[in-house]
Amino acid sequence: MDEILEARILPPETAGPVLAASGVCFSYPDNASVLQDITFEVMPGQRVGLIGPNGAGKTTLFLAIGGMLKPSAGGVSLLGRPVAFGKFNPQVALVFQNPDDQLFCPSVREDVAFGLQNMGLPREEVEARVKAALLTVGASRLADRPVHHLSEGEKRIVSIASVLAMHPELVMYDEPSANLDIRSRRRLIRLLQSSAETILVASHDLELILEVCERVILIDEGRIVADGDPQEIMGNEQLMEAHGQEKPHSLIPHQIPHH
Repeated sequence: MDEILEARILPPETAGPVLAASGVCFSYPDNASVLQDITFEVMPGQRVGLIGPNGAGKTTLFLAIGGMLKPSAGGVSLLGRPVAFGKFNPQVALVFQNPDDQLFCPSVREDVAFGLQNMGLPREEVEARVKAALLTVGASRLADRPVHHLSEGEKRIVSIASVLAMHPELVMYDEPSANLDIRSRRRLIRLLQSSAETILVASHDLELILEVCERVILIDEGRIVADGDPQEIMGNEQLMEAHGQEKPHSLIPHQIPHH
């Protein structure tokens, strides 16, 4: 993972939002309401942070956006087209919180190739995309390694490569810095900052959100309670505490003691 990250080529601007959620509601069979009237849009190239306490509905929202859960009301559209429930859609991708939920092939190369093979791409293009994706995340040297021999940081980076190889329009990252050491976390932040894709990042790592995202959405009890500038929202101590969050340390003024 020592290669220098290459500059990504930005995708062409589309006329409308990449993602539009309109009145999305979701309840599990026990009638517990998890999402309530979630409405927002994300424009091409935006990096949006999703914050909120455990159980706020962040992961459930990601699964609804990805078509893995069917909203009980409302809908989600990607590039102006409704997201189909239960169908493989390479235009929207989810990087799971636990890489072991995502990686299952014998080698890194096979794992990154898996989604591309499902897309029916010719072998030459699969190989080229696998090589490019591993280079992008700085993991070319891991291509032939068994997945179960990787560190947590390496697994996380490889799971990101497996998603980026499909050239999705939207990438959702669920707690991407969980269990990473300082060096791996810094690499991840650089990767997210250089991302050409439109991204949603759900994280309790509020300093990562501040570094990566230009917009933040605060969710609590399945509802959006704030949506806007990360420094304004996360710097509002009263708002953050009311919804189970702490004001990030970097937004607290520090005084240098005088000797």
